[in-house]
Amino acid sequence: MKNLLAGTRALVTGFGTIVRSPRMLLLGALPALITSVLLLGLLGMLAYFAGDIVTSLTPFADGFSEGVRDAIRVLAAVALVGAAAVAGSLSFIALTLLIGGPFYETIAERTERQLGLDTHDDGSGTLRSLGRGVRDSLKLVVIAALGTVVLFVIGFVPVVGQAIALVLAALFGAWVISLEMIGLVFQRRGLRLGDRHRALRRNKAVVVGFGVPTYVLCLVPVVQLIAIPSAVVGGTLLAHRFLGPAPDQPS
Repeated sequence: MKNLLAGTRALVTGFGTIVRSPRMLLLGALPALITSVLLLGLLGMLAYFAGDIVTSLTPFADGFSEGVRDAIRVLAAVALVGAAAVAGSLSFIALTLLIGGPFYETIAERTERQLGLDTHDDGSGTLRSLGRGVRDSLKLVVIAALGTVVLFVIGFVPVVGQAIALVLAALFGAWVISLEMIGLVFQRRGLRLGDRHRALRRNKAVVVGFGVPTYVLCLVPVVQLIAIPSAVVGGTLLAHRFLGPAPDQPS
């Protein structure tokens, strides 16, 4: 319970920090707004063309009675749009950080300076660090897409499939979000995506306490514009909690 609350407390601290700094809020909200418009536009297009797409994907239903055929295709269209919405929610933060990487790096660095945290890096330089961050973000988008496929299949399990898929989506989303939010500090120290996975596995309760509420808040329009920069601050705090001072820094 203590570790669970520690994760939630990091997110709450992030909200407090962002709300008290309008400039940091603006910096963090702009990339999230761009990503929201982009993903909502794509989801709207998919919903508009879902009927045609499903019809082309289900030629086997042409020989069924009209009622059965329509029922199958309506369910398939709903599942298709639902899966796309889940994929969008899981990849939202990865895409937002990819678009607004320098903005969020600034927020993380300001947080560290304000709180007197270790700002040591591995000396790789800005361009190399940026390239490493882009690669990791793209990897996380792929992970989110693969997870969505699994959740999509689980959703078709009779009776309990949808409920199980929702719970797993929240837990999976919490994991992906936590991977992203601790990434700014990990990347600066030259650590890779695998290092983040290992850190989260050692702190599962913290991940749930931090990641689940962040995932839920990111599903709420407008709120997500504040939730993202707040989670960047919270993720920065958690990254320092997981890593401690850099090896060549005094403890």
